[in-house]
Amino acid sequence: MLLFAIALLLVSPAAKAYLQSIALLDLIGGEKLPWLLKNTVANPVTTQEIQLPGNIRARLYTPVDHPNAPGIVVFHGVHHLGIDEPRLMSFAQALAACGLRVLTPELPDIRDYHIDSSSITVIGQSVQWFAQQTGQPVGVMGLSFTGGLALIAATEPAYASSFRFVLTVGAHNSMRRVATYYRTGRALRPDGSYEVLPPHEYGALVLEYEHLEDFVPTADITAIRGVLKAHLYEDPAAEKQSMLQLTPAQRAEALDLMNAHSARTELLLANNEKLRAGEMEALSPAGKLGTLTVPVFLLHGEADNIIPASEALWMAQELPAATLQERLVSPIISHVGMENSVTPSWLRQWRDEWQLVHFFARVMQAAERPAH
Repeated sequence: MLLFAIALLLVSPAAKAYLQSIALLDLIGGEKLPWLLKNTVANPVTTQEIQLPGNIRARLYTPVDHPNAPGIVVFHGVHHLGIDEPRLMSFAQALAACGLRVLTPELPDIRDYHIDSSSITVIGQSVQWFAQQTGQPVGVMGLSFTGGLALIAATEPAYASSFRFVLTVGAHNSMRRVATYYRTGRALRPDGSYEVLPPHEYGALVLEYEHLEDFVPTADITAIRGVLKAHLYEDPAAEKQSMLQLTPAQRAEALDLMNAHSARTELLLANNEKLRAGEMEALSPAGKLGTLTVPVFLLHGEADNIIPASEALWMAQELPAATLQERLVSPIISHVGMENSVTPSWLRQWRDEWQLVHFFARVMQAAERPAH
C-alpha cells in the first residue's frame, strides 16, 4: 500500500484521507507502518475510561496531537466482551491514531446477547452526549446488529442532528429476513434471487438465548440458559459444568437447540419468527430509511454467514440516493473483521484492497468535513 500513498501524495487533493485510510487498514491488519505514513498521519493516543449518563461505561480514545479532533462513536457487536473485545479496541486505537476522537460506549443488553429497543436509546443518547462534548455532530459506526440499530436511532428526531454520518459494518436491514436465513441457509436478495450460504450457528443461538421461553418449557429455562450462555461466551468449562446439571430430558433439549438444523429446532425457530414478528420489525431499519437524511456508508463481507451481504443490498435499495454515500461488499472482510478473506488472484486482491482504501478514505473525509 506504500505505492498507493506515494502516488496519492503526488496527484490527489484528497491525499490526506487516503493516507489515513491506508494507515488505518495497516494498523488493523497488524502491519508495520511505512515511514511515510508514520510521519504523515500516525498519532500517539491516550485512552480514558469514562461514565456516560445512564451509568453507561465507555472508553475514549484521543489523539494526543489533536485533542479537539472530530469525533466518531463506535458501537460494539453482539459479544460478551463488549468494549473490551480486542478487535474493537484495536480498531478504535487505529482510528484515533489516524486523527479522530473515538468513543466506544458499552451496550449492556447487546453485551448479553439481547437485541432490543433499549439499545437504540443508549445509542441515540451516547451519540447525543458526544456531539455535545465535541460541539458538533459526530460520526457513528455500528458493527453487526448495532449498525442496523444505529440507523434506526438516526431516524429519530431527538437524535438525528447529533449524527454526522452512519457507517455500518455487517448490519441487518430486516431481523425477520435474517432469522429466516438462520433457519434455511437461503438469503433473499432484492431482485428475487437467493444467496445460498450455510449460516453460522451463532445467529440461531442468539435468537434462542434471547427468547428461550419460545423454545423450552418454563421449568427448564434457567438450567438450559446457563448452557447456552456458556456456549455463546465461549467458555467450554462452564458449558460442560452446566450441562452436567441438566436432567437427561433437558440435556436433549439443549443439544437440540445447539443444532439449528434439527427438525425440531427449525420448527421452533419458524414459530419464534411468527411470535416475535412485531419486535423484529421494530428492531429493523427496513421501512424506516426512506426519509433518512444522515449520510450512510454500508460495508459488508461478501461471505458473511452471520448477517448475509444481501442485507446491504436491501438497505441500498431503500436509502435515498443523496443519503447513500458508499456501498461496498468486500471479500477482504468476514463479518466485522478482516480475517478469513480469500482472493483468487493478485489482480483481484489489488482491486479489492483499493476499493477498501477508497471506502475508508470517503469515511475519513466525511468525519473531518465541517458540519453544516
